[in-house]
Amino acid sequence: MPPLVELQSQLRSAVTGGDAPDLASLLSGHGAPDRRLIIHRRHFETSLVNALLQKFPAAAWLVGTPLLTNAALRFSRAHPPTAPCIAEYGESFPGFLSMLPEAARCPYIRSFSELEWHLGQIAVAIDQPAVALGDLASIDIAQLPDLTLRLQPGLRYLKSDWPIDELMTVFLSDAAPDCFALNSTECRLELRGSRGEFSFSRLPSHNFAFRASLAEGATVGAAAQTAIAVDATFDIAAAFSKLFSTGLVTAVVLAEEASQCK
Repeated sequence: MPPLVELQSQLRSAVTGGDAPDLASLLSGHGAPDRRLIIHRRHFETSLVNALLQKFPAAAWLVGTPLLTNAALRFSRAHPPTAPCIAEYGESFPGFLSMLPEAARCPYIRSFSELEWHLGQIAVAIDQPAVALGDLASIDIAQLPDLTLRLQPGLRYLKSDWPIDELMTVFLSDAAPDCFALNSTECRLELRGSRGEFSFSRLPSHNFAFRASLAEGATVGAAAQTAIAVDATFDIAAAFSKLFSTGLVTAVVLAEEASQCK
């Protein structure tokens, strides 16, 4: 009998479709234990496929349920979960789906399904108390470029070369038009969600660059430089103030505090 850790590893490999040549001899019970193992494997795959279909109904609407079901089955076999939380499973599915030959007719499927993934994630977020601009009164103005802003957990920033927001609006309206033309165009989206609700809106490219950089942990100064590189007319004062007036900032961290947390 192999050690428990090795046995668990072999069992996981067998259930997820990997090789476990020595496992059959260790199975016991009435009937054919290897057949029961196949049942467990099928149940495991079905659970993952159903989870993906539930997370990507808009993608199924776009490319068809049969195609998405087949893609989900192939994904579950090639990329079984690596974490115990099924809610985290499927983040890389949009990229996998877009690489399938069957999805070639839909060049925007990756960004569209990424939008759907993010909307599902932010919808379960919970807003944190927002920081008011007046709370920065005690901070030396010379320190502002070195500040790091922590934003609401239900915020995401997504860019695409297709108007995926218009397509998602059509899906959510549950009233598909007779004809819908989707032409390639730059789309920079801010997604916001909390407690079962979500919204998405387009941002100008410079504001998108500013907010997305802040969300990734850049300082105010570095984020502003990124935005100015996109558009020299970027108004840092207005953009900075807007973050606070819309309740997007949950914490302000000074440079020395940020370095101590690393």
